[in-house]
Amino acid sequence: MPFLRRAAGALAVALGLAATLAAPARAETGEVRFTRQPGLIYMPMVLAEQQRLVEKHVASAGLGDVKVSWVTLTSGGASVDALISGNVDFVTSGATNLLLAWDRTRGEVKGLAASAGAPMLLVTRNPAVKTLADFSSKDRIAVPTVKVSAQAVMLQIAAERQLGEAGRNKLDPITIQLGHPDAVGALLGGTSEVNSHFSLPPYQQIELKDPKIHVVLNSFDVVGGPLSNAIVFGRGKFMEQNPKTTAAVLAAIDEANALIRDDPKRAAEIYLAATKEKFEPDELVAMMKQPGVVFSTTPYGTMLQADHLVKAGVLKNRPKEWKDFFYKAVHGQPGT
Repeated sequence: MPFLRRAAGALAVALGLAATLAAPARAETGEVRFTRQPGLIYMPMVLAEQQRLVEKHVASAGLGDVKVSWVTLTSGGASVDALISGNVDFVTSGATNLLLAWDRTRGEVKGLAASAGAPMLLVTRNPAVKTLADFSSKDRIAVPTVKVSAQAVMLQIAAERQLGEAGRNKLDPITIQLGHPDAVGALLGGTSEVNSHFSLPPYQQIELKDPKIHVVLNSFDVVGGPLSNAIVFGRGKFMEQNPKTTAAVLAAIDEANALIRDDPKRAAEIYLAATKEKFEPDELVAMMKQPGVVFSTTPYGTMLQADHLVKAGVLKNRPKEWKDFFYKAVHGQPGT
């Protein structure tokens, strides 16, 4: 009898173990929600959505069915509000919005990884404006979010360098908040008060096709190198509680960037089919290969913006290094 009891117990354990191994892994979360903004630097996220790359890597991790949803917002500020309020899990926006959210939540919001970056051009149709010093109260510069967007901060950094510390915020009163697609229409229409626009590809290329539009400032010159102006960030608690899901998101971004690197024309075709932007694939590929354009999870130029925001009194907490406001998954990369 003792032998039979031991045998029965061993069989029960074996059956239980077999059932456990056969059962699919339980999902950490039932849904992952993303925001992104319009523009070429958001291409990796467009590809991730269109190619269902997050779903692919979630499934590879054995996490079962997870709903992945996407929403396009034209303002980084609106994206951050959606994150803070718990309506989304990951935001794709500029480093300035990440830094503001990190500061506001005392480190609860952190960057997962960069997505991409490209030089931002300040263009104008005012022929009298050759440098920042030439702007007057009659001009209006469109930026995605006043004072705190990547464009607004680059404008402040450049103004301080060209006009001195007292000139840091000189151009703030003539900046207005306008999404990039609307700003293009306003600038090219010629009747709006908006006669200048600090944007990113492909919008600046659309504008520069008009011979009346010219470049005043290039962010590459301000930074002295590449700038990651599309960064994926979220709540640290969500990432800590869902490490496999978070790793799947990072793997999806890596795969999207690999597609861009290895087959840029196919990536351009997928992007254009999704966004309906009026470019030929070869035109977009040319933009993707311009100097300073990077599709990488390595964050570039973030501490320059952090230092400026601290000096300007916008951030209350000073990060010691870029790793302070990024999740541990990318700490081994050569970020700046």
